[in-house]
Amino acid sequence: MRETRCDTGTSMLISEFPVVVFDLFHTLTSLEAVKAPGHNTSVVLGITRDQWFRQLFEHSSDRLTGKVKDPHEIIERLAHAVDPGITSKIIAQAVENRMSRFNYALLHPDKDTLDTLQTLKDQKKKIGLVSNADVMEKAAWTESPLARFFDCAIFSCDVGVMKPDHAIYRICLDRLEATPAGCLYAGDGSHDELKGAQEVGLTTVLVTHVLKKMWPERILPARSYANYEIEKLSALLKLTRDHDLLR
Repeated sequence: MRETRCDTGTSMLISEFPVVVFDLFHTLTSLEAVKAPGHNTSVVLGITRDQWFRQLFEHSSDRLTGKVKDPHEIIERLAHAVDPGITSKIIAQAVENRMSRFNYALLHPDKDTLDTLQTLKDQKKKIGLVSNADVMEKAAWTESPLARFFDCAIFSCDVGVMKPDHAIYRICLDRLEATPAGCLYAGDGSHDELKGAQEVGLTTVLVTHVLKKMWPERILPARSYANYEIEKLSALLKLTRDHDLLR
């Protein structure tokens, strides 16, 4: 872990950036971090966790870019790619379970996240969100206590493009009236998001608190595109140039 130990008088990195853009899931909140009630979708569908995650992360462009917006169709496509015999009744149960869990994650973010966002607002930062999410995953966003902190929230299913495509970062920057050089991007590195952000010109921060528990093997590859690395989100407020990871 590369979290800051800061001496009195040390200038915080955050002071150099008027804009901070965040990833959403596994960065600001997650099913795992908040212990969302219910089962993993794979359990409901009767398939293995690895089979489900492979579909979810590797074969999901249609749901994430909004080409498919019907929740039942989204789960049916993913499930039937593994087992065409999964019934419509089981798929409906999986939809209800999944939506309930994502709603819970959005409605119950942890205190560290809320306190960090409040501090950034108190510092007069512009705050943006860039999230690869389908219609189910973002359904409760407007009711989430997170939403009030954001000057703009870009969801891939709404804009038809997903990370790491440069266009989704530029949409956010345009709405924030911001330049890449003035923007810090924080995320867990999924979908090569840090690579895309760096290529656009944003300074990147890898956030590992969920990765360490769920997918520790993803940390090392993500570091290739991280200027900085933290575990807890609140460490973002204490980063200094001494913690630059550029090699």
